[in-house]
Amino acid sequence: MCLLGFSSGLPFLLVSATLALWLKDNGIVLADITMIASAGMAYALKFLWAPLLDHARLPLFCRLGQRRGWLLFAQLGVTAGLLAMAALTPHRLDVFVATTLVVAFMGATQDIAIDAYRIEIAPPNAQGALVATYSLGYMLGLMMAGALALIMADHVTWSTVYATMAAAMVVPLLTTLLMREPDVVRHLRAPWRQRLREAAVDPFTDFFRRYGWVIAGLTLAFILLFKLPEQAIIGGVMNPFYRDMAFSKTEIGTVAKFYGVWVSMAGIFMGGAAVARWGVWRTLGVAIVIEGASNLLYLSLLHHHGNLIFLTMAISGQNFAQGLLGPPTVAFLSLLVNRQHTATQYALLSSLVNLPGKVLGFFAGGIITAFGYGSYFVLTVLAIVPAMLLFAALWHIFRNDEPLPPNPA
Repeated sequence: MCLLGFSSGLPFLLVSATLALWLKDNGIVLADITMIASAGMAYALKFLWAPLLDHARLPLFCRLGQRRGWLLFAQLGVTAGLLAMAALTPHRLDVFVATTLVVAFMGATQDIAIDAYRIEIAPPNAQGALVATYSLGYMLGLMMAGALALIMADHVTWSTVYATMAAAMVVPLLTTLLMREPDVVRHLRAPWRQRLREAAVDPFTDFFRRYGWVIAGLTLAFILLFKLPEQAIIGGVMNPFYRDMAFSKTEIGTVAKFYGVWVSMAGIFMGGAAVARWGVWRTLGVAIVIEGASNLLYLSLLHHHGNLIFLTMAISGQNFAQGLLGPPTVAFLSLLVNRQHTATQYALLSSLVNLPGKVLGFFAGGIITAFGYGSYFVLTVLAIVPAMLLFAALWHIFRNDEPLPPNPA
C-alpha cells in the first residue's frame, strides 16, 4: 500500500502545481497556465467513469484480474504520458496539453483502482492501517513530484525532470505485477444499462430519496462551498505566484513542497484529535474558518518579496489549516453515506467537495491578470461566508454527529 500510495501521489502535482512552473519558465501567460494546470480537475470528476472499473473488463489486462488489470493499464498510461510530456515540451503546446490530460485521466483512474483494491484486499479492521500506510506513500510521491522535481529543475532541463518521474513509476508497476488479486467473486453478466444505473444513478438518487429535497439540497450546497478556499489554491496558481514573489525553484521545493508536507501531517493529526475530543460537526466548523482565513497569509508575501521567513510563515499556517480540515471532512462525508452504496456515494460526495474550488482555479489566471493576486486570495476567503451560513442552518441536523434522519415520506 505504501508503494501504491507513492504511485498515486507522483502524477498529481506533475499535472498541476509542478506543471505550472514548467509552463511559466517557457513564457506561457498566467491565464493559460491556470487553465492548462487545471488538468488535475480529472481527479474531481473520476466518479464519472468509476463504474467502468467495476463493470468492464480490459482485453489482455483482465488476465491479471479486475483490479490489477485496470491498475496496470492506468500506471502504464501515466508512465507513457510523462515520457511523452518530456519529449514534446510546451513548445508544441497543443499536443503537450492533450498529453497532460491523458496523464491526469490515467492518474485519476489509478486512484479509483487503488481505492477499490484497498477495500477488497483486507477486512474492515485492517483498513485503518492500510490507509495510514497508503498516506505515507502518497506524501513521498508528493515530495518527489514537488520538492525534488523543483530542485532538479534548477540544475537540469524540465524534460529530464519529467523523464526521471516516469522512471520512478517502474517500482509501482512491479508492485502491481507481484501483488495478488483480491479474492472477490464478480458477476458481470447483467445488461450494461442495468449495471450503469446500479453503479452511478441509484446511489445519487438514493441521497435525495432518503433525506428529502430540502435537507439534501442544503447539505449539497454546503458540500460544494466549504472547501472552495483550499481547492482554489491547490492547482496551477501558487508556483507562478511564488516565482513572481522572487523565490527560486529550490526555495519553493524546499519550503512549500517538502517542509509544507510535514506541516500538513501535523494538521491532520490535530484534526483527528479534535474530532475525537469535540466531535465532527463542531470541529468541521472551526476548521473551515481557520482554513479559509489562512489564505490571507499569502498577502504578506506581496510586500516581502523573496523573504523566506514570510514564506515559511505563510506555508506553515496554510498547510497546517489544510491538514486540520481533512479529518472532519472525511468524517462528515462518511455520515452521509448509505451503507448500501458506500464506495460510489463517497466518491460522488468527495468529488463534489473539491470540484467548485478547482473550477475557480481554472479561471484563476484571468482573475489575477485583471485584479491581482491580493484580490484573488481575498475572493477565495469570501466563500466561507455562505458556507458558514449553511453550517448554521444545518446545525440542528448534524450537531449530534449522527446520520441524517430518514425522510418520513
